[in-house]
Formats: sequence, C-alpha cells, structure tokens
Amino acid sequence: MLAIKAILFDMDGVLIDAKDWHYEALNRALELFGMPINRDAHLTTYDGLPTRKKLKMLSEAHGLPLALHEFLNDLKQQYTIEMTASLCKPLFQHQYALSKLHQRGYSMGVCSNSVSASVRTMMKLSKLEDYLKVQISNEDVTASKPDPEMYLLAMERLKVTPRETLILEDNDHGIQAVRASGAHLMVIGSVYDVEYNRISDKIAELETEELER
Repeated sequence: MLAIKAILFDMDGVLIDAKDWHYEALNRALELFGMPINRDAHLTTYDGLPTRKKLKMLSEAHGLPLALHEFLNDLKQQYTIEMTASLCKPLFQHQYALSKLHQRGYSMGVCSNSVSASVRTMMKLSKLEDYLKVQISNEDVTASKPDPEMYLLAMERLKVTPRETLILEDNDHGIQAVRASGAHLMVIGSVYDVEYNRISDKIAELETEELER
C-alpha cells in the first residue's frame, strides 16, 4: 500500500508570495545598466530559475556583458534580502497546514532555486522553519531546477523514496523537476492554494488510487 511519508515544498509562489520581489530586485539591478526586463518575460521565461541562470540567458539573448554577472548577482541578492526583511510575514494558513502535517508525522522540507540566505531568511520570517527537516537551496546542488537534483537530495536526507514523497510546485521549471524525480506532484496556483485540507485530500486521493489498482 502506498504511504506518503514526506512532503516537499517549492518556496517562491508556494510558501512565499515572492515572485514580484525577485522580479523587482533583479530589475532594480539591471536598470543600473539600462537593461531591464518586462514582467511578462520574467514570468514566462525566467520564473523559477536561479539568478545566475537568468543572467546567462540575458547575455545570450540580449548581450548582457559576462563581466557584470557577479556584481549583478550580488546586488540582486542584497535587494532581495532587503525586500524580504520588510515584506515577508507569517501566513496563518501555512502555519496551520504545516503544524497539522507535522503532528501527523510527515517529514517536510523546502527546495528552492533561491540562494541559501534567502531560503533561510524567508523560512524564519514566515515562522515555518521549525516544521522543516531540510532546507535545500541552489547552493546545495550542482544543477538547479528543472533538474531534479535538489528534490532527490531532499529525499535522500529524509530517507524516503520518490514513491513516498508528495511535492508542491507552481511553475514549469519546478514541475519538470518533480516529474523527473519520480515523486508525486501537486500543482499550486498561488500561495493561497497551500491549505491543510487540500494537501490532506491529495494524500488521500493518491492512497485511494493505489488501493484501486
């Protein structure tokens, strides 16, 4: 019988409504050199990717000088942390969901294409860190999403198999990573879709499907 033992969450757009923060922080840095990107392009092309990958793509598509990458990456991370400090707040429905899932014995973790400082700061400010056994950032792996490496690493650390794992994701790159990992997928439309009852129902649905096979 199928038994879900672990639940993994993407961060931006799933646990934290930070997509606009990343867009604004990156654009603020790019505007210094007259190379901003529009919001639609960010959402359709760059959403969910690490900053270094975004900069590489901008160099290939628009000629952004490679020599600026390190400076722009550092500046973008600084701007993101500043915005996080003022905007990141606890969301009760997430605290409730993770506390209930924790009480039921599920091992949980977050896996994000963001840098470690952003992940840990956001999890602390959102009051979710105590429920998470693992926090994986793009600095913990050699290949970020859409590669499944960080999800496989999280499962290894939690000592569970893909078959025993449910992952919540919201964007194409993350969804590709989940599917490549072999874990069960729950697609999220916004942070407000992350509710205890929805997650509990998804787990029950997966276990019922297994019984009916």
